[in-house]
Amino acid sequence: MQVINPATEQVIQELTEDNSTTLQQKFNQLQQGQIAWAAKTLPERIAVILKFSNLLEENLEELAAILSSEVGKPLQQSRNEINGARARIQWLCEHATAYLKEEIMSDGSGMQEKIVYEPLGVICNISAWNYPYLVGTNVFVPALLAGNAVMYKPSEYASLTGLSIAKYFHQAGVPEDVFQIAIGAGSVGSNLLDMPFNGYYFTGSYQTGQKIYTQVAPKMVPVQCELGGKDPLYVTDEVQDIAGIAAGTADGAFYNNGQSCCSVERIYVHEKVYDAYVAEFVKEVKSWKMGAPTEDGVYLGPLSRKAQISVLENQVKQAVDLGATILTGGKAVAGTGYYFEPTVLVNVNHQMDVMKEESFGPIIGIQKVNDDAEAIALMKDTAYGLTSSVYSVNENRANQILAQMDSGTAYWNCCDRVSAALPWSGRKHSGFGATLSHQGIRAFTKTKSYHLRQP
Repeated sequence: MQVINPATEQVIQELTEDNSTTLQQKFNQLQQGQIAWAAKTLPERIAVILKFSNLLEENLEELAAILSSEVGKPLQQSRNEINGARARIQWLCEHATAYLKEEIMSDGSGMQEKIVYEPLGVICNISAWNYPYLVGTNVFVPALLAGNAVMYKPSEYASLTGLSIAKYFHQAGVPEDVFQIAIGAGSVGSNLLDMPFNGYYFTGSYQTGQKIYTQVAPKMVPVQCELGGKDPLYVTDEVQDIAGIAAGTADGAFYNNGQSCCSVERIYVHEKVYDAYVAEFVKEVKSWKMGAPTEDGVYLGPLSRKAQISVLENQVKQAVDLGATILTGGKAVAGTGYYFEPTVLVNVNHQMDVMKEESFGPIIGIQKVNDDAEAIALMKDTAYGLTSSVYSVNENRANQILAQMDSGTAYWNCCDRVSAALPWSGRKHSGFGATLSHQGIRAFTKTKSYHLRQP
């Protein structure tokens, strides 16, 4: 399997893919190792995970360079991602004891009732390429803290990062028979689905998530799917700092080249502030530097996957054919690398894929609306349900709008944000289950209820 640099299109390294035999060997190791890992005390496991976090910090530049080389994000964004993962690890380690310890529910009249949280066993984590440290941390860290063993399959587009994660886990003290990595593309993922894991945790597209869920369902084991989004954002008429809001929301749409499940994918703006907002939004987008991820000041590098260029080209072409106007960008950049111009479209509507189907790239449609009612109807017109955002000086107004959104996360005057303290969960085609927060810690456990009567 070739690992290709999306900025230079050169082969960085060739890796040997796993097959059914090597995967089975790794699974057998994990089954044996999990028992001893679960037998360790929680403070012992926490200490190992914190050492892993320290190793990420000590090797930040090396790890950021590897990540940028294979997924194309600018070096500073790679550093940001690793530091963000370390912050999540800190929160999970600080709160693991509170949420994994046994709970005494009642204790009187000679009868004690308690809940014990036990590890699932050996879990399978099929992960994503866009934020391998962040989406990986959401799964393998709480899984390990809870006493599970982990088979981690990074995306084939982030394999070198996956190998680095395994390297530093093992250096930190996670035994090799507790954390194993599966290298390869879709065929390796399919092999994993045939194996008797005690839980499956997937991050990726709706189509792949649906396939995984359907195939794994007969096993009757926990499955969680963090899938895509077509996240809406509404700018109301009474906002004041239009330039600041335009800059912040543009970043929410284009950070990491728009390759984020929770990036802003469609924007609705009240007609009273529409012209001013669009002008400031385009001004911000035009100020960004595009170039090699290793260059200073670069905000936009190449797309991670070459195939996504045609998806974006088709969305732009269809939108223009149906009456949309390109204010900036609109096409792939000629030359070496998977570069696509940051693209802003107006005169858009819901007949266009750019407002209905996931783009996962640096393009955005901005639609004018007459009032809140029209904005709400358009925001709700989606098969996805990950995040929804409202910008308004009126908190009650914003809450009334957000309460009508069928999404796992609601933002008031912010967007494209994840907190370790809050559940990260989707609805409808954005998936199901939760990572992060106390829910995300307990997602890797099974409860046992004890009824204990004194003799």
